[in-house]
Amino acid sequence: MKEHLCQEKIHLFYAKMLENKKLPGPLMPTLHDAQEIFGYIPLSIQKLISEELGESIAKINGVVTFYGNFSVTPKGDHTVAVCLGTACYVRGSKNLMETLENELEIKEKQTTKDGQISLVSTRCIGACGLAPVFSVDGAIHGNATVSKVRDIIKELKVKTNEAN
Repeated sequence: MKEHLCQEKIHLFYAKMLENKKLPGPLMPTLHDAQEIFGYIPLSIQKLISEELGESIAKINGVVTFYGNFSVTPKGDHTVAVCLGTACYVRGSKNLMETLENELEIKEKQTTKDGQISLVSTRCIGACGLAPVFSVDGAIHGNATVSKVRDIIKELKVKTNEAN
């Protein structure tokens, strides 16, 4: 897995925190910056935020783990998201999720061992008429079937292997 906490990123993050400290309620903008810069918000970064903003680590960790936009583990270079909203769930998205977990050999909210693909769920992608849907790096695939999921994941694996 790539090193996400290089000194260059930490310096950039400190600069962003200094800007955010001038704002009322600097915690959320700081967490968004941390997620964007590092790709996740590990405990070491939460401690740094705690020291700089004077907030408890418990509060920071509570916010980080509450909101789906934030992650405490590194995310892969590619993200596969399965909609588990009502329309998609009723039309079989649970089967899609199970297929993806088996094909990728990970569970929801995990990343493959090679750091390439993260699997997440969403509550609604906004394409209910195409249910069930899933997305790969934001590209929506509607009227999805287990077969379609397998084909697309196979293609994604080939692309990631070629890139390495």
